[in-house]
Amino acid sequence: MKVAIFIPCLTEHMYPETGLSMVKVLRHAGIEIEYVHGQTCCGQPAFNAGYRDEIIPIAERFIRLFRGKDYVIAPSGSCTAMVRVFYRELDIDAALRDDLDDLCGRIFEFCEFMVDVAKVDSLGGRFPHKATYHDSCHLSRELGVVAQPRKLISSIADIDFVEMKDSDACCGFGGMFSAKFGQLSTEMVARKCENIVESGAEYVIGADAGCLMNIGGYLRKNHLSPQTMHIADLLAKSLDL
Repeated sequence: MKVAIFIPCLTEHMYPETGLSMVKVLRHAGIEIEYVHGQTCCGQPAFNAGYRDEIIPIAERFIRLFRGKDYVIAPSGSCTAMVRVFYRELDIDAALRDDLDDLCGRIFEFCEFMVDVAKVDSLGGRFPHKATYHDSCHLSRELGVVAQPRKLISSIADIDFVEMKDSDACCGFGGMFSAKFGQLSTEMVARKCENIVESGAEYVIGADAGCLMNIGGYLRKNHLSPQTMHIADLLAKSLDL
């Protein structure tokens, strides 16, 4: 099995280790990796800010770059949802419509791919710590990916996995939302972090860098002990990759 990987902006510029972890885990599972050169942002930040016409060239370029690939995998539910769900709302060149429809059936978030496509039940790792999981909005609501991350986490030996209260409540990031509505965003992430602390977890696991950046920033600023970790990094660490 061969996959092309898409590395989102936050992963590339702020959490490159997460992209590397995803590659290591995929290779550990026997999956061949292809990196598509020339890839750029999927256009989500501009789309969410209302610049829907302006991102059409970005979307069309993305479609051309990744068309024909067996699978496209990204360590981000929000960026995967941007392509699979929201590209369909754009006035894409009619000549690319079939390519977009095909791509929408072949692009997957990392956890979704591992469980639903690669059929990975357990990678055999070990992580002797207490952890909880944050459901990011686009991953859970737009893609319906809820059970798959939990299956991967629970398969790790010696992990003490606990559910936090309101695990699917928004953390308040939302890209431009956190910039435009700072006070509201802060109240939302404060409530999220309160639930994380109450769970007793040492680590809060997530599948989107934006959420983890927002949650991690609040935890550190307020000297709270839980640490954030992307699920790709968790799996790689559990396997000592």
